Amino acid sequence: MHPIFRSLVLALGLVAAGSAVAQDVPPTLKRIADTGTISLGHRESSIPFSYYDDNQQVIGYSQEIMLRVADAVKAELKLPALNIKLVPVTSQNRIPLVQNGTVDLECGSTSNTVERARQVSFTNSIFVVGTRLMTKKTSGINDFPDLAGKNVVVTAGTTSERLLRRYNEEKGLKMNIISAKDHGESFLTLETGRAVAFMMDDALLYGERAKAKRPDEWTVVGTPMSQEAYGCMLRKDDAAFKKVVDAAIAKIMTSGEAAKIYDKWFNKPIPPKGLNLAWPPSDAVQHLFKNPNDKPFE
Repeated sequence: MHPIFRSLVLALGLVAAGSAVAQDVPPTLKRIADTGTISLGHRESSIPFSYYDDNQQVIGYSQEIMLRVADAVKAELKLPALNIKLVPVTSQNRIPLVQNGTVDLECGSTSNTVERARQVSFTNSIFVVGTRLMTKKTSGINDFPDLAGKNVVVTAGTTSERLLRRYNEEKGLKMNIISAKDHGESFLTLETGRAVAFMMDDALLYGERAKAKRPDEWTVVGTPMSQEAYGCMLRKDDAAFKKVVDAAIAKIMTSGEAAKIYDKWFNKPIPPKGLNLAWPPSDAVQHLFKNPNDKPFE
């Protein structure tokens, strides 16, 4: 065989093998029924959505919703018991871990975007946020144009990173954009003076502010660069599992349960410091509770 044709056959074989691996992941409900286990992906420092408390237990708004969804899956499959396997994920690896079957459902602080929806499916949304800035009250930073020529930190692999880099290029602001591995590291970069501002979803910024050494030193500012809907991720082309999960989330939203979960995590003292984010639900969040849907904002 001519070397060119041999290379082509090999390349096609590798593509086919890759497709086979993806197809080898069985339908989620069947696998859960067969193993009695559901794998849930969570974040480690996305306060107040999904994070570790002082005892290394996973807690948060998204985590509570995900556990209620797991209960609904257990009921749907009529399982006497359901083992919950918790899998920590990052902004960078969360999509691959869903795709390869390591995680059945990821609920944290993941924005539902058109780009991501080409790789995974999203459930009914669980939250709505705006992307803004956190900075010291004395920094003189009030909005994105004030960042010209300054160090700005953002969490790697997030929609905020993509938006900020595009904005910086389009406006020619010559910011020095620092990519941190997670939200905790992003805030540490801000807190230690290596950046003058931290761009991220406003709810997450309030969460980081709540665990700061001196919360009153920090403020969230700026016209939202975007509005985004958080959803839970699951594998594509698994309609049966998505149907069960969407129904469970819709029930949580419309029954008033989501409003109670919101109040617990945004209007009451939360771990680790017992601080209150004191952040009433926005009009967009209240609308979502009444009208569950899985639509992205972009």
